[in-house]
Amino acid sequence: MSTPSAGSAAGPRTTAAGPGAGPSTPPAKKKSIDAVVAVATLGALAFGFDTGVISGAIPFLQLPASQGGLALDSTLVGVVTSSLVLGAAIGGLLSGRLSDSYGRKRTLLVIAVLFVIGALGTALAPNAGVMVVFRVVLGLAVGGASAVVPVFIGELAPTHLRGRLVARNELFIVIGQLCAYSSNAVLASAMPDNHHTWRFMLVLCTLPAIGLFLGTFYLTESPRWLIDRGRPDEARTVLWQLRSDAGPAQIDTEIEEIANHSRKMAATGDGDITGYLRSPWVRRLAFIGIGLAFLSQMTGVNSVMYYAPSILIDTGMGAQAAIISTVGNGVVSVLAVAIGSMVLLPRFNRRTLLLTGQIGVTLALTLMGLSFTVLPESGVRSYLVLAFMMLFLVFMQCFVAVIFWLLLAEIFPLRVRGKLMGAAVFANWIANFLVALVFPPLQAVLHGSTFFVFAAINLGTIFFYWRFIPETRGKSLEQLEEEFQSRS
Repeated sequence: MSTPSAGSAAGPRTTAAGPGAGPSTPPAKKKSIDAVVAVATLGALAFGFDTGVISGAIPFLQLPASQGGLALDSTLVGVVTSSLVLGAAIGGLLSGRLSDSYGRKRTLLVIAVLFVIGALGTALAPNAGVMVVFRVVLGLAVGGASAVVPVFIGELAPTHLRGRLVARNELFIVIGQLCAYSSNAVLASAMPDNHHTWRFMLVLCTLPAIGLFLGTFYLTESPRWLIDRGRPDEARTVLWQLRSDAGPAQIDTEIEEIANHSRKMAATGDGDITGYLRSPWVRRLAFIGIGLAFLSQMTGVNSVMYYAPSILIDTGMGAQAAIISTVGNGVVSVLAVAIGSMVLLPRFNRRTLLLTGQIGVTLALTLMGLSFTVLPESGVRSYLVLAFMMLFLVFMQCFVAVIFWLLLAEIFPLRVRGKLMGAAVFANWIANFLVALVFPPLQAVLHGSTFFVFAAINLGTIFFYWRFIPETRGKSLEQLEEEFQSRS
C-alpha cells in the first residue's frame, strides 16, 4: 500500500477501520480555512445586524399608524425588542442539541433559513403582534448562530490559530451592528419623513442571511463531530482540505489524537447530558460556562446596543443626531474587537484580559451614571455620556466579548459540547432578555441612575471571574478536557 508524501496532490488516506489504515481515496479539493470561517461568520454578521438594526427603527415604530409607525409605547418597545432575545434563548438551547445530533453544518443551514423568514416577516409586519412573532423567529436564528458558530470554528481550527479564528465571531457580530447603525443613519437622513423608513431598515437584514444560506454549501463539517460519530474517513478528508501545510502523517496524528480522546471520554457518558452531569468536573464547567454567559450580558452591554439613541435622547440630544451618533458606537466596537482579537489575544492570557475588561466596564458604567445625575441637561452632558458609552464599549468589546465567546468554545467536553454551549447561550440570552425588557421602563423612572444598578452587578462579576475562570491559552481542546477532568 502506498502512502502519499506530505503535500502530495493524492490527498488523505481514508479508512473504514480507523486512522492510519486502508486504501487511498480520490483527491480532495483543498479549501482555505479562512474562507470557511468567513462563511460561518456570516451567521455572526446576521446576528449583529439583526440585534443592532432595532435601535434605529424604534423612533419610527413609536410613530402613530397614521404616520407609518406601529404606535409602540415604552412597554411595547421593550416587548418588541426583547421578543428577539427570548427567541434567541430558545434558539440557542435547541440548536445546541441539533448540532450535536445532526452536525454543525446542517444546523447552520436551518439557521440561515430562519434568518431569511424572520427578516422578511418583521419588515412586512402590519402590527405589533405580527412584529413580535417574527422577531421571535428571527431570535431563533440569532440564538442558533450564537451557539453554533463559535463551536464550529473552534472545532475546525488548529490549536495555534483557534483564538484568532474564534475571535472573528465577535468581530463579525460588531461589524454587523456597525452595518445596521450605518444603514439606519443613512435611511433616517435620506427618508426622515417616509412612513416606512423602518421597513427599509429591517428588510436589509435579509442580505447576510442569504449570504449564509448560499455559503453553507461551501462549508465542511466539523472533523471532531465526525470522529465522535464514528466517521474518521470523512474527518480525514476535511482535515486534508483545511490543513494547507500538513501532509498525511500529520493529519493522521491529529485524527488519532482526537479519536483516542473521543474513545477515552466515551467512558464518561453515552452522550446524554444527564449522564455527563453526574461527573463533578462537568458540572463545574457547566456552572462556569453558564455563569460566564449570564454575567456577560449583565454588564448591560445590550442596553447600549439596543437603546443607545433612546439613552442619548434622554440626555437632551435630538432624535436624528442620536441615531447618527450611534454609528460612532459601532465604529468603536469594531475597532475594539479588532485590537482585542489581533493584538491583545495572541499576547496575553485569557483571564488577564477578561478581568481587565470587567474592571473597565464597571468604571465606565459608574461614569455614565455620574454624568447623568451630576450634570444638567446640555450638549456637554449628551456628548460626555456618549464618550463614556464608547469607553464602556472599548472595555466590553476589546476584552470581555472577545474572551467570552472564545472560552465558551473551549471549555465544554466534546460529546456534549453543543448541548452545554446551548445551555450557556440560553442563559446568555435570558439575561439579554431581562435587560432588553426592563431597561426602557427602568430608564423612564431612574434615567441615568440605571447605570449605577449595572455597575453594582458588575462588581460582583469581577469576583466570579477571578475565582472561577480557568486559563485555556495554548492548549488543544483535547488537552483542556483532560486537564479539567484530572482536576476533579
